[in-house]
Amino acid sequence: MVTATSNPAKVGTALTVRFRVVRMLTLVLPMVILTALVLTAIFAPLLAPYDPIKTDLIHRRLAPGMAGHLLGTDNLGRDILSRAIFGARISLTVSLAVILITSFIGTVLGILAGYLGGRLDAFLMRVVDVAMAFPGLIIALLLAAIMGPSITTVIIALSMLGWAPYARLIRGETLRLREVDFVAQARINGCSTFRIMLRHIFPNVINPLIIIMTLAVGSMILAEAALSYLGVGVPPPEPSWGNMVADGRNDIDRAWWISTFPGILIGLVVLSGNFFGDWLRDKLDPRLRQL
Repeated sequence: MVTATSNPAKVGTALTVRFRVVRMLTLVLPMVILTALVLTAIFAPLLAPYDPIKTDLIHRRLAPGMAGHLLGTDNLGRDILSRAIFGARISLTVSLAVILITSFIGTVLGILAGYLGGRLDAFLMRVVDVAMAFPGLIIALLLAAIMGPSITTVIIALSMLGWAPYARLIRGETLRLREVDFVAQARINGCSTFRIMLRHIFPNVINPLIIIMTLAVGSMILAEAALSYLGVGVPPPEPSWGNMVADGRNDIDRAWWISTFPGILIGLVVLSGNFFGDWLRDKLDPRLRQL
């Protein structure tokens, strides 16, 4: 009598195929969404069907699909699709600027602390501990409220403490690398400290740096949206996904689309960034590639 468990090879093959299909979906879909985000941000003026800040009180709160407005209009008659397209440009600009600033500061401090060690390492790590002890969004909210809402304010506010995780990660990698043979050989050959850090340490911390930068895309977009939602981020009438959600919070019962569509976009981008970062970590980490 033949049973379903009599051929474990077929069962194992089927499970392997399913696993690969799921893994590809968690890669392909995030890549499609993130690519669409980048292209939308670049070509926003060509893609937007209407002026994102032009008001039209005659066509207020139009439901999706009415009068040529695919995603409807908000409480001032502005086209939601056009505002979402330009909002992608603002969200991507803010997140990339913050990630570049924080990763640069964190990488420099992490390599200095890890390679030089001693009192400098102890001092920098205590600063990192203090920075990571404070809630970053609360500090960003306070700073943005003091400086006034603007894109520059959001970038500065999110960069204030955002460098700390980078510094801790890079410092740990540097502590491991400074004991390896090629670094010791470079010291024996008379290479300067700066040259060793730049030519031997930094290239070997790029992989973990890229991973944490990728994973930070979603969190930075979410943080920018939170600040804009609270009214201390991107100032109106400039479109931001966060202030678009805030625009519709009082009309959610009669005009649900005003807040729903930008909220969906925020969720999709954050999830895509996390999935893509996980996949990238699996590919770049040699220990995980062997699993």
